[in-house]
Amino acid sequence: MGKKYDDALKLIEADKFYSPKEAVALVKKTASTKFDSTVEVAFRLGVNPKYPDQQVRGALVLPNGTGKSKTVMVFAKGPKVAEAEAAGADFVGGEEYVDKIKNGWMAFDVCIATPDMMGLVGRLGKILGPRGLMPNPKVGTVTMDVTRAVKESKAGKIEYRTDKSGNVQAPIGKASFTEEQLLQNYMTLADTLVKVKPAGAKGQYMKTITMSCTMGPGVKVDVLKANSDK
Repeated sequence: MGKKYDDALKLIEADKFYSPKEAVALVKKTASTKFDSTVEVAFRLGVNPKYPDQQVRGALVLPNGTGKSKTVMVFAKGPKVAEAEAAGADFVGGEEYVDKIKNGWMAFDVCIATPDMMGLVGRLGKILGPRGLMPNPKVGTVTMDVTRAVKESKAGKIEYRTDKSGNVQAPIGKASFTEEQLLQNYMTLADTLVKVKPAGAKGQYMKTITMSCTMGPGVKVDVLKANSDK
């Protein structure tokens, strides 16, 4: 994997499970890329997403943002167009953007739509869906409150969702963040996952937690301290 990776790996005890605070400190130390690495957390949950009552999905705003500026596309019409623009949306429109997206244009990170535009946006399901960009009321991207949706997206809103194996992976900031900022973001995500535990989930809910930065080794977090800031 390279000398930098090997050097970073030496800082981590292979069989040790760290507290979230210790893990954050280690991840910052193992960041060795020339660019500002993204810090991510992967949770393996004791759920089976193929059952409706065991799915975990939602969105939250990280208190310190993600460190990445998001480009926001809003499908709206009438007064909502001006509202979205005033809130800071990068692109706002309707039919003309449907055609652009069908022709390969994808210059945005978040897609928001008012409910009355979903008939139009629905034509893009096969394009936006696989990319995780399809507006969805469950994560607040189908709404009449476009001001709030745009501002939250710009402020560091992230979406979380279990994959087929029951894993949730999400960014919690950049390696340049302070340890306190990363820990606050981690705690917000961990607390949220605990609160949204599905009714159908049986047995141990959080099975493993791994924190890492881009191209860096994983640091195992003690699941018994999953939402502890110590």
